[in-house]
Amino acid sequence: MELQSLRRQFPALMQQINGIAPIFLDGPGGSQVPQSVLSAMSAYLGYFNSNLGGAFFSSHKTVTLMDEARQAVADLFNAPSKTQIVFGANMTSLTFSFSRAISRDWQAGDEVIVTNADHYSNVSSWRQAAEDKGATVHAVRINEVDCTLDLDHYASLLNTNTKLVAVTYASNTTGSINNIKRIVELAHQVGALVYVDAVHYAPHELIDVQALDCDFLACSAYKFFGPHIGIVYGKREHLEGFTPYKVEPAKDVIPGRWETGTQSFEGLAGVIAAIDYIASLSDLPNTTSRRARLVDAFGKTKAHEMALSEYVLTRLADFPNIRVYGITDLNRLAERTPTFALTFEGIEPRKVSEFLGERHICVWDGNFYAQGLCEQLELMDKGGVVRIGCMHYNTIAELEKLFEVLAQLRAQ
Repeated sequence: MELQSLRRQFPALMQQINGIAPIFLDGPGGSQVPQSVLSAMSAYLGYFNSNLGGAFFSSHKTVTLMDEARQAVADLFNAPSKTQIVFGANMTSLTFSFSRAISRDWQAGDEVIVTNADHYSNVSSWRQAAEDKGATVHAVRINEVDCTLDLDHYASLLNTNTKLVAVTYASNTTGSINNIKRIVELAHQVGALVYVDAVHYAPHELIDVQALDCDFLACSAYKFFGPHIGIVYGKREHLEGFTPYKVEPAKDVIPGRWETGTQSFEGLAGVIAAIDYIASLSDLPNTTSRRARLVDAFGKTKAHEMALSEYVLTRLADFPNIRVYGITDLNRLAERTPTFALTFEGIEPRKVSEFLGERHICVWDGNFYAQGLCEQLELMDKGGVVRIGCMHYNTIAELEKLFEVLAQLRAQ
């Protein structure tokens, strides 16, 4: 699909603020949403708003909708079955819930591994669960040159006492992608489970849980052009084997046994539409399977995002006052998302984001809950970093404008 045609599907990208078209480089904090997602959510709420289990048309529609949402996510993840997809309010809430159930039988002497690359939704949940059970927590260092995980350090922490490894697929701060398949292989050699945070990875690369062989994988739909819905994939034996905390009358079958309270059904309508939107970027006919179209679509968006990354890194080389954290080698663009963590010599991150924000260029600043990373890089007490995050709907022209404004900032 031609880029301008694609962009016209996003109302936010077509608006003007005081006569200026805003530039959204805030994707890692939440993507913009296509009209098809908005329409799907509105249509459900307008005509079919109901709960599950009723003997009438709108409840029947809701049951079907939830089933279709599970299948759409199963296609996105390449999960063996839609019954292995769990929904919730957000990734953080789901992860805290899963951490409580998975840790029920932990005890003193057990060990858990987290990483300095992770958002703390995938750290604090496990730290607190371990603390409750007297288990020990180890944190894997990052390689400060490229902000990937130090796999040698990781391997040294693994042993037969390791119960679980919690790890991010890609850093939500630096964009560095980790070798999850290798991390899973090493963990399974000692009998440990692996819980993968794919929140930042999901909008940029196609997930294949069967190829990874991970035990659990979590993400959030609002990062891949959908609404605020949390999602967890789990291997069947784990979803059936662990005992979740749930209300007593609820059925004890997967995946519903893991879903507390009434779900956001309008949100699930948006999840389906978001995944179908991504699939629509493929040139393959609609008669082709959704998974095949997703494979093709992500191939196209990845190529475009790599071009955006190349442009950003090339232009940043002209700004010696800006430091980039993460992968900067143009030969390794496939190993990162188009997300860039920057510090500016002599200028606090908040001042940079305010300068850009006044000109309707949307970027983030701070630590983004990646506390371990910012602590290791000694950035926590310095305001963190400025984060510039591109999505497949961003353009080179928008990045040219960004660097024009950064040049103005430098000239001040």
